[in-house]
Amino acid sequence: MKIALIQETKHPVDNRVALTPAQMAQLQREYPDDQFVVQSSNLRAYDDDQYRAAGIPVVDDVSDCDVLMGIKEVKMECLLPRKHYFFFGHFAKMQAYNLPLVKTLMEREITFTDYEYLVDEKGLRVCAFGWWAGIVGVYYTLRGYGLRHHLYELPPADRTFTLEGIVRLLKNITLPSIKLVVTGAGRVSQGAQHLLREIGALQLDEETFLQNRAVETLAYCVADVDRLVKRADGGAFSWDDFTRHPQEYRSDFMRWGRAADALLCAHFWAPDAPVYLSEADLADPTLRIRMIGDVTCDIKGSVKSTLRSSTHDAPYYDYNPATQEEEPAFASPSNITVMAVDTCPNALALDSSAFFGDALVTHVLRPLLNRTGSGTIDGATILRDGKLTPKFAYLENWVNP
Repeated sequence: MKIALIQETKHPVDNRVALTPAQMAQLQREYPDDQFVVQSSNLRAYDDDQYRAAGIPVVDDVSDCDVLMGIKEVKMECLLPRKHYFFFGHFAKMQAYNLPLVKTLMEREITFTDYEYLVDEKGLRVCAFGWWAGIVGVYYTLRGYGLRHHLYELPPADRTFTLEGIVRLLKNITLPSIKLVVTGAGRVSQGAQHLLREIGALQLDEETFLQNRAVETLAYCVADVDRLVKRADGGAFSWDDFTRHPQEYRSDFMRWGRAADALLCAHFWAPDAPVYLSEADLADPTLRIRMIGDVTCDIKGSVKSTLRSSTHDAPYYDYNPATQEEEPAFASPSNITVMAVDTCPNALALDSSAFFGDALVTHVLRPLLNRTGSGTIDGATILRDGKLTPKFAYLENWVNP
């Protein structure tokens, strides 16, 4: 088998890699009868010379490879027929902007496995970047708060950033004495909480946080979905009921909005779930929040101030609650500043790639190279030789209406 790490072709560019030089070198030692190559790229956090130094050939042409592994969607003109691709596809939820991509994959008889659907026997994802998104979300949110209020200046992220470096940067400033509410309890939230603990932020319980009192240090509280919504009929919250009947629930977020200075969105949200901050809520004079880090980046979703995604080069913009329009970042104290970078882990490309690659070796590459078969891989394979697999057959009417 010949496996290639392909160059990223989607813009804005992504510096992450599926496998680091050390991970590829280890695989080559373990599987000497198989071949591993890297497609040349000047964008990666790990450059071509680092792969060469690890003994991995760097090539321009990967047409002789069997398995092609990247991170983001591959540009359609770069897709090679009858290969097995692994990347984040972003079309299994019928995202309209990627309909041409899935059609091209089918036309070229490609087998495609989506990292997002690689799960273990408990249904938990095994190859994900979410924890790192939470780390970067906190950094970007605190950086934006400092810029907005002229308190301190933190550097923009570059491809050499590490978790250790972020912790050092945040410990070297006087952190703002504000209350930050972190939503959700999944990996994104866990990553955010990890960084907050590392920099000495104070965790408050819900009752203390919701009291209208100033704090003397950076303080935070974690609010999962059961603390953000309530049943419209006044009944008790039930996870099972909420999952089945989200339309029966209403937002209870304003009690947090009146107590917090900043918000970090780290929750999962579906379109039929309640909107946490509507346009009316954002214009409510009792809303205290003026800095929102929307790591989930659901455009005009649970938080209506997220008008679009932003980029690492320009992570911030303002939302004017009166006009419901975008304005330049930090344009007015009455505006709400939004951070909505949808590829936050890319700011920690070195660390997050190593973390992701370890999981990929364990759950994908060793089963693939051992030829043992894998339910994890099969369950995440959307297309086989250009045809939808049974699990994803629901896409047929979307692709060919």
